[in-house]
Amino acid sequence: MCDFCKPPPQESTKSCMDCSASYCNECFKIHHPWGTVKAQHEYVGPTTNFRPKILMCPEHEMERVNMYCEICRRPVCHLCKLGGSHANHRVTTMSTAYKTLKEKLSKDIEYLISKESQVKAHITQLDLLLKETECNSERAKQEASQSFEKLYYVLEEKKSAALRAIETSKNIRLEKLQTQVEEYQGLLENNGLVGYAQEVLKETDPSCFVQTAKQLHVRIQKATESLKSFRPAAETTFEDFVVDTAKQEDILGDLSFHSNGLEIPEINEEQSRMYNKALISWECPGKTDSADIYVLEYHKLSREEESVTWQKTEVCGKSKVLSDLDDDSSYAFRIRGYKGSICSPWSREVVLRTPPAPVFSFLFDDKCGYNNEHLQLNPRRTSVESWAGFPLLLGSERLQVGCYTTLDYIIGDTGIAKGKHFWAFHVEAYSYLVKVGVVPSNKIQKLFHNTHDVTSPRYEQDSGHDSGSEDAFFDSSQPCTLVTLGMKKFFIPATPAAPKDPASRILPLPSSLGICLDCDRGRVGFYDAGRMKCLYECEVDCSGLMYPAFALMGGAAVHLEEPVTAKYREYHEGI
Repeated sequence: MCDFCKPPPQESTKSCMDCSASYCNECFKIHHPWGTVKAQHEYVGPTTNFRPKILMCPEHEMERVNMYCEICRRPVCHLCKLGGSHANHRVTTMSTAYKTLKEKLSKDIEYLISKESQVKAHITQLDLLLKETECNSERAKQEASQSFEKLYYVLEEKKSAALRAIETSKNIRLEKLQTQVEEYQGLLENNGLVGYAQEVLKETDPSCFVQTAKQLHVRIQKATESLKSFRPAAETTFEDFVVDTAKQEDILGDLSFHSNGLEIPEINEEQSRMYNKALISWECPGKTDSADIYVLEYHKLSREEESVTWQKTEVCGKSKVLSDLDDDSSYAFRIRGYKGSICSPWSREVVLRTPPAPVFSFLFDDKCGYNNEHLQLNPRRTSVESWAGFPLLLGSERLQVGCYTTLDYIIGDTGIAKGKHFWAFHVEAYSYLVKVGVVPSNKIQKLFHNTHDVTSPRYEQDSGHDSGSEDAFFDSSQPCTLVTLGMKKFFIPATPAAPKDPASRILPLPSSLGICLDCDRGRVGFYDAGRMKCLYECEVDCSGLMYPAFALMGGAAVHLEEPVTAKYREYHEGI
């Protein structure tokens, strides 16, 4: 409607873009008289969409845009350039930007016009592709229908054969049972065998009676024996005719479109971890995200289970954290990728084992006996490091009298009173000597105030001396149960049960080592945490509160295994 008519307003016939108003014919002539500046205003048909004649800066509403930012490709005002978000950007004048962009747009339009025949050819080709897609989709539908029809036919045949077998068995059993019924009915009085026997008893001629009664007596004895041990002639149950379709149901559940073009993902065993939770990681051989989504399946390996039931989870990324897995169990994992309705084949199954007990969480204790001159903790107290530096040089003064430097001990900040627990850590490959194990609370003071701090290696657990006297001394003097690591080796302690050959007691150092403490049984085991394989196990006195214990000498470092979290992989990739 006209914005300037007296009531009632007339319908507008023009809208002035400069005045941002609408007019009827009479009002437009009055407000835009011929020969004035307003007569040169731009007008269009009736509209309510008035664009501003002068563009204002969206960040500085009172400023006009008068420059063009070449970095952001947008108009800006002088305040944006002086101290705003475009202060360090390269700008040009609006006229230069106008000229440049107009030339580019003109060239683009000219190029499109010159390629008109090519565009028409592409359109023709696309029309053919549309028709070809329709035909191919119909053909694919027919092939899919035929495939399912074959399955229907096979199932119908199997169904008919199963029903025929059950019906045949039923008829045979009914016939046997009916015959048995008739036989027993003959034993009733006035029927069959009993009636016949009663008639024979009426016979008075001895010779005829004896001739008939002899065979009748045999028949009656058989009937009597059958009464004593009654047994139905046929079974009533049809347990042998139960059809087990669990495996076929799993196969049919996985029935989907397969494509050779979709890459088969592979589970990365090195990046996958089993700790307090399971982190399963995978990758594609071509290093491309060809799949939109992945399906991870896993199941517990058990000898008792005859049929395998896979648990399934959908994942958008390339790793998944799983919870609620049983301790001390092996699990099989497999992965496949999906892109729309197309899926890749299953990957190779990977078997990983969970820890032998629930994971015990603790940090290094920076108070109890901690020697900050020889050891250094990281701020989170998850790593401890020692240096083969100045303290070792000071200790070398005593070498001339046959003495050696000491081990620097550190314990966990949390103790264990009962139950079975597991924790893992890894030792740096350059470490010279590290001892790991457990110590009871009543022997911690002895651990940090050992009178043999500067002593001969004969007092150490793994000194290499296999004499019985030394073993007896160790059992009574050592305050804690430790094994020795160092120089990329794991040393099995010299005990009466251990091999006498020193070489057979030296194993390669695993990338990650685990300790399992069973307070209830009084046992401690040392594990290859990567494969969850026990390397050495011994008895331990668990009468007091038990603490994880570590000892370092020379250049060495120990890092506690971090719990698996949903952001574990992202965190480590960032590092």
